[in-house]
Amino acid sequence: MKAFKAYDIRGEYGVDFDKESVYKMGFFLPQLLHVDKILVGRDIRLSSDEIFETLSQGIIDAGCDVYNIGLATTPMVYYATAKHGFEASVQITASHNPKNHNGLKISGKNAMPIGYDTGLKDLEYKVEHDKVEAKAVKGKIIELQLLDEYIQFQLSYRPAFDNLNMVVDCSNGMANLLVDKIFGSRPYYINKTMDGSFPGHEPNPLEPKNIVQLQQTVKQQHADIGVIFDGDADRVMFVDEKGDFISPDLMIALLGHYFLEERKEYGNVLFDIRTSKSVKEYLQNMGATINIWRVGRAYAALKLKEIDGVFGGELAGHYYFRDFFYSDSGMLASILILNILAKFKSEGKTVSQVVAGIVKYANSGEINYVVDNKSETMEKIKNYFCEKETYTEYFDFDGYRIEFKDWWFNIRPSNTEPYLRFIAEARTQTLLQEKLQIVRQLIGQ
Repeated sequence: MKAFKAYDIRGEYGVDFDKESVYKMGFFLPQLLHVDKILVGRDIRLSSDEIFETLSQGIIDAGCDVYNIGLATTPMVYYATAKHGFEASVQITASHNPKNHNGLKISGKNAMPIGYDTGLKDLEYKVEHDKVEAKAVKGKIIELQLLDEYIQFQLSYRPAFDNLNMVVDCSNGMANLLVDKIFGSRPYYINKTMDGSFPGHEPNPLEPKNIVQLQQTVKQQHADIGVIFDGDADRVMFVDEKGDFISPDLMIALLGHYFLEERKEYGNVLFDIRTSKSVKEYLQNMGATINIWRVGRAYAALKLKEIDGVFGGELAGHYYFRDFFYSDSGMLASILILNILAKFKSEGKTVSQVVAGIVKYANSGEINYVVDNKSETMEKIKNYFCEKETYTEYFDFDGYRIEFKDWWFNIRPSNTEPYLRFIAEARTQTLLQEKLQIVRQLIGQ
């Protein structure tokens, strides 16, 4: 089924999946996860109420109870799952996707993600092949109010950034549940209504067109920083006082000031295979042990728990915390990062100056190439450079990340789109352009 992805279930509702398949997902989930109760939350998308009703009917027909927490950010569902001892949960959301999309993010015990390799493949098979036979004794829907408790948990991280002039873009999404209670009235807010038609812009901050409004407002308001959440608030991104977008992986380095410097929690830090080498060097200088791993929550949360990592992050704007059940939270990340930047401001440093202190390499950004044969093309590029130069680091999961003396690259196939994704860094812009030209020639584009 087209909606089943590597990390979750997601697609255009009514096209890639529909009411019938949602009902079956609900019906077979208790059997698949061996549970008699499932926590369910949902975002504000126009189809979310219908999906909740249909999914819940499937769950209770399987003899399992639904604990309904209503409208929620995705991290709120992770928190409730782990904190309150649920062994299964579902967040109804399509995260940052367009308004006509929706989906299900499924978690197991301790909010550990259920991905395609850890359960979704089996669920897909059951939905497509198994017969539904409703139980004689049905489950029930139980209402559960956790919003105030969740807000208090976030506030325990001492929001202390009153000296920052901020613009916050809520993307008409689920961040609106929390921002008033956490940030208060001081920031200048935009798109501060929950609206599943997303009238301000699509809730994907990685698309340049979707941050234009924030960039313009930051400059108009003479703000120190701009903050933008995606649709379900599991990701957060930033622009500096000049309106320039900050690559989200650089904020992983910034988090070291809290966990490593302030709290002295020296240990494992995790980031994905695309992350800037500048981040690695910055954190190593603070005493971190660096671990590089695959892209996506389905892999990152499990790996962070496995290595008992202090924190971690991804280029896509996810930030994971041991304090948060090894899961990601856009709101918690924003609190910690803004606290750090407020301290730098008190020392006379702007956000752009702080970021400039992290960056040591010229970076290409992630480039997408459409190719017919992903595997063959990856091997061609890997072999070319490894024959020409001696590598210093070599990673062969999630494509390849190969580091050389003065530059490195990562090339990986997209899990959801017909792309080869390529990113590179070099000590100089000239060297970076030279390597990118070679890659274009090898690919034939």
